[in-house]
Amino acid sequence: MVELADIFRLHGAQYRAKFGERMPPSHLRAMRDIEECRTPALGGQLYICENCDETLYSYHSCKNRHCPKCQNHQAQQWLEKQKDLLLPVNYFLVTFTLPEELREVARSNQKVVYDILFRASSEALQELASDRRFVGGQVGMCGVLHTWTRALIYHPHVHYIVTGGGVDGQGQWVSSGEEFLVPVKALSIIFRAKVRDELKKAGLSDQVDERVWRKDWVVHSEPVGSGESAFKYLAPYIFRVAISNNRIVKLEDGKVTFQYRERATDEMKTCTLSAEEFIRRFLQHVLPDRLVKLRYYGLMSPSNRDRLVETRQKLAASQGQHVANQGDSVVKEPTESLRCQRCGQKMRLVERLKPLSREPP
Repeated sequence: MVELADIFRLHGAQYRAKFGERMPPSHLRAMRDIEECRTPALGGQLYICENCDETLYSYHSCKNRHCPKCQNHQAQQWLEKQKDLLLPVNYFLVTFTLPEELREVARSNQKVVYDILFRASSEALQELASDRRFVGGQVGMCGVLHTWTRALIYHPHVHYIVTGGGVDGQGQWVSSGEEFLVPVKALSIIFRAKVRDELKKAGLSDQVDERVWRKDWVVHSEPVGSGESAFKYLAPYIFRVAISNNRIVKLEDGKVTFQYRERATDEMKTCTLSAEEFIRRFLQHVLPDRLVKLRYYGLMSPSNRDRLVETRQKLAASQGQHVANQGDSVVKEPTESLRCQRCGQKMRLVERLKPLSREPP
C-alpha cells in the first residue's frame, strides 16, 4: 500500500529544493515528521519472544497532528474526555464556510484569518441564539476547523456542535426546537458583517474583492441527536487529516492517484496529480504552529465549566437521570502485553533504541 510518507520520501527532497526557502517551518516539520514516523529515525524498542526467538522492532510515532498514522486512534480518547460536557439535550451541527473570494487572503494570513473565522462565527451564533424568538439564552459550542474538500481543495470552514437550548439570564434552561435552532439566512448575514469588521481591524480588507460583501454566504444547520451521539458525530472531524493513507491508490511515474467521494452524487472518484501538485495541496492544510483547531465557546467555554456542570445536573435531575460527578475516576483495563505474531506468546523488551540524530527543520 502506498502511504503519504512514501510520497514525501520519494519526492519531498525535490519539492523542498524548489520551494524550501518560501516554506513555513510548520510545513517543513510536517514533511520531516511524516517521513520519519515509525522508522528507526525516531527510536523505539526491540522485543524478543522467549518461546520462539522471534524479534520485533517497534518504532515511535511522530505525533504530528497532520500525520495520517498518528491521528487514527485518538477520537475515542477525546470522546471519553468530553463526557463531563454532555448535556441530556438535543444538539445541532452548524457549519460556517468562508466564500471563495476570501480564500486567497486566508491562505496567505492563516493564523489571523482562522482566528477571525472562529471569533466571527461563534459571536454571530451566540448573538442570534440569545434572541428570545429562537433560544433566548447562552448556548454551548464546540467548534473544529477544517480547510479541505475531499479532493484536497482549499476550503476553510468550521463545524460546531451546538446545544439545542441555553441558559437564560435567570440561570434557567430554555430549549430550542428539536429541528430548528436559529434561522441560517439571518445567521449568515451577521457572520458576514462580523468577518468584514474583523478584516478591517486586521488591515486585510483592501485585499478582498468588494463583491463578496454583496453575495449570500453559506451557513448550514442540522439536528444531530442527543449529546453522546452528537459528539461521536464530531469526533472524526477533529482528528481527520487532509488525506488518509487508505485513499492513496498508487504512486507511479511521478504522479499520485487518490480516491475521494463526491459529495453531490456520493460516487467514488479518482484524481491523479503530479507529485509536486499533490504535495502542494496537502501542505496548504498544514496549520500554523500553535494554532488551536478545536475551540469551546459559550456554555462550553473553560470559564463556564462550573455553570455547565450545574446545568447538567439540573437537567438530569428533571429527567430522572443520574449523573456522575465531574472528575470521577475511570477504571482502565490493564494494557495487554505485546504478543508474538508467530506463536502468540508474550514478548519481552530487550533494548530501547535511541533516535537517530537529525537537524532541526
